[in-house]
Amino acid sequence: MPDCVFGHIVFLISVSLDVTEAVIGGSVVLPCSKHHLKPQDIEVFWRHNDSKIVFDIIKGKNLDTHDQRYKNRVELFTSKNLRRNYSIKLTDLNHADETVDVEKSGPVLSVYIVVPVLVLLFALIANQIIFYLGIKRAQAASFASVSNEEQTTVP
Repeated sequence: MPDCVFGHIVFLISVSLDVTEAVIGGSVVLPCSKHHLKPQDIEVFWRHNDSKIVFDIIKGKNLDTHDQRYKNRVELFTSKNLRRNYSIKLTDLNHADETVDVEKSGPVLSVYIVVPVLVLLFALIANQIIFYLGIKRAQAASFASVSNEEQTTVP
């Protein structure tokens, strides 16, 4: 659960509260912006479980101190920093990335990454059940036609 926390005194963060869907192995943009502050005055800290460093920006510059699990998986929208957009793109998603929280100076705002693995699993199971029932119906129909033939041939 990476967290975006501004190191400025009691400022609000613009955050999208929409549910973001992504697939395992895919990527997702995690929003975080503060439009009326100067980049040199802003410190942004993206964290996972309050301890793992996902991404840090101090005075508008990226510090290369990523936790190993995020190495080569995080991209800052550098071209948008002039508009104070500190959103990151997290790539090569895995199950540990399932829920993401973006924090501000008050309550926690959540942006959820929905991993549709269970939906796929249920679809595969349903497909197998339907296939199995189709085979059983075919066998029952075949058995019924054989039984009818035996009844008509018996004197």
